[in-house]
Amino acid sequence: MGVVIIDGSTVKNFVTDDEHFNKCMEESFASLDKNEDGVLCRSELRKAFESLRLIEAHFGVDVSTPPEQLNELYDSIFDKFDLDGSNTVDPQEFKSEMKKILLAIAEGLGSCPIQMALEDDDQSNFLKKAADLEAAKLVANHPSCS
Repeated sequence: MGVVIIDGSTVKNFVTDDEHFNKCMEESFASLDKNEDGVLCRSELRKAFESLRLIEAHFGVDVSTPPEQLNELYDSIFDKFDLDGSNTVDPQEFKSEMKKILLAIAEGLGSCPIQMALEDDDQSNFLKKAADLEAAKLVANHPSCS
């Protein structure tokens, strides 16, 4: 378990670093595309959001949400990602919506740093990737600190 400290600028810098952000989004999309057809269907995107447990938990405590309400919520999320109405989410749509989500997180964080405990082997967490990118840039700019 590791601890990272991030603020809005950490997340924004990650999103605006095209090389790293695009690579991260490509890897994430590929890991979600279980049938490897080049697009995400509703169930593939839903599994991704279920694994984050953002909806079924409130401040880390499980909450009981009726299944029909969860279905509506997940359908709504999918519809936001499916920009062209094709009933699938392609890599560009995924990247575009993830960028919006992460920039909204950055805006919400502002300049107030938060401390997050993360699993060391969690390579799918975008905020951990943002913190790792910032740390790598600091080391590159200050080699004597490594």
